[in-house]
Amino acid sequence: MKHRRIYASPNLAAAQAALGAARDTGIDPDDLSLIARSDIEMDAVPDNLREAHTDMVPAALRGAAGGGAVGLVAGLVAVAVPPLGITLAGAGLMAAVGALVGSWSSALVGATVPDPVRRQFEDAIQAGQILLVVDAEEPALDAAEAAVLRAGATPLPYEAPSAVS
Repeated sequence: MKHRRIYASPNLAAAQAALGAARDTGIDPDDLSLIARSDIEMDAVPDNLREAHTDMVPAALRGAAGGGAVGLVAGLVAVAVPPLGITLAGAGLMAAVGALVGSWSSALVGATVPDPVRRQFEDAIQAGQILLVVDAEEPALDAAEAAVLRAGATPLPYEAPSAVS
């Protein structure tokens, strides 16, 4: 399972040095991203390195699970009431529809909520620091951390499983 660690750099040059150091240890470029104030991101951070601004994907996954569970329970209750005439296939269909509706509605709400890293380190981002986000397996993450620290980045108190591993 991949884990996420966050490092702060005082400017773009230091962030790029830390990013290069992480790449040099073998971290896949798709597992690296930068988070910065919006004016810095728009001017200096390439699109492929920008971290998502919202909590949309994790919210959609949670909504699919919740909606599917509610749809399944509603379908099974409907099967238990004979006058409704719902079969087990109908219960499965209700679960699928519940998952779709839950995913869609949660994604809409999640699109308006900043991602967890932005919420936690909002003050550092607004102060002009650039955050390096590294998602990797534990052994590779430890090797990358040593290289990133040598490049001058500062570790921030954040370690969690990656949202999508």
